[in-house]
This record gives sequence, C-alpha cells and structure tokens, in this order.
Amino acid sequence: MEALPGVGKNALMDFDYRSSLLRRLRAVHSLYDSACETMDLEHINHVAVPGALPIAFSLVHQVLIEDGSIVFAGGPTPQFNDAWAERIGLAISDHGKERTVEEMMSQRIGDYPAFREFQRLVFDATESYVESIDPSTFADVVIAHPYGPTIADTFSARVGGEAGISRSDALECWIYQHALRHMGEIEHARALVGLGGMTS
Repeated sequence: MEALPGVGKNALMDFDYRSSLLRRLRAVHSLYDSACETMDLEHINHVAVPGALPIAFSLVHQVLIEDGSIVFAGGPTPQFNDAWAERIGLAISDHGKERTVEEMMSQRIGDYPAFREFQRLVFDATESYVESIDPSTFADVVIAHPYGPTIADTFSARVGGEAGISRSDALECWIYQHALRHMGEIEHARALVGLGGMTS
C-alpha cells in the first residue's frame, strides 16, 4: 500500500481499518433492519419448541449488549433505561447474558415499532462513534489482562492479546462479531416460522 503524501503508511492502514470496520458494522446492522422489516410480533414472539428461545430474545439481547458494551470501548453511554423497557413492552428488562435459557424463554416484545426505534438509535450511535475514532487508538487496551470473572469466559478474552483487549478487539468481538453470531440464530429461527434467510 502506497502512503499519501504527508501520511504515514501505518496511519493510512489504520484509516483503512476504521473504514472497513464501519462498513462491516453498517452491513450487519442492515441485516437486522431487513430481518425486522420482514417480521411481525407473531414471528418474533413465537416459541417453536420448548427450549428454543424466541426471536425476541436474540433481537433484544443483541441490541442491549451493543448499547451497554460500547461505552467500555470508549463509545457513548448506554441509552437503555426503565422508560425504554416500558415503551418496548419487554417481558424481561435484561439482556439475559447472566440468566438461564429457562428464564429467557419468557422474553417478549410488546411494542415492535418502539423496539425498532430504540434499535435504530443504538445502531446510529455505534456507527457515529466508530466513524469518529482516532485510528491511532485502535490498539489501546480497554480491558487489561488478567481479566475479571465477567470477562474471563468470553469470546473477547480468547481474542485479546497478552496485555488485554484492545479497542479494535472490543469493537470486533462485542459489537460486530456478536451481532453476526446472533443473526445466525435469527436466520435459523426465521426458518422455523416460515421465513427465509437474510443472505446467500
């Protein structure tokens, strides 16, 4: 890669990484938009078989984790609060990460348009933050090693380097890769309610 005049090669690579991450985040957010546009409350709250979480769980879990995690990577403060939980009509006002499958089987969304409004606020906040990041700070450690018990068993702990989880590791694991993992669940669950997948 040839650097631009007055721009170091490393800085250009950092900028290209930020551009790539932003495009990937916008792409995965667009998958959620498309999935949600083609589902209704009956689809998302349906329980196909005992033990199979409803789509509502995956949707709520993904957006609440994104909303609540990005602050630890230097991003905006969480927007979710009791007022949003009431507006959305959540059966369980929790992302469910620390709860059992049996508990989260009861997750339901009551007001789908309100959920979509909140989801869009979170997606916009994430994209605006990533667009504003100083590319030279992607390698900064945001969670130092050794990790506490809430981090030690996570995917991001497996990804983190010897010093800990960097800003880029955090954004990749907590936001981008996490969203992709749950989109896979949603695509499978859509098939169980007679809907198709999102991409080929």
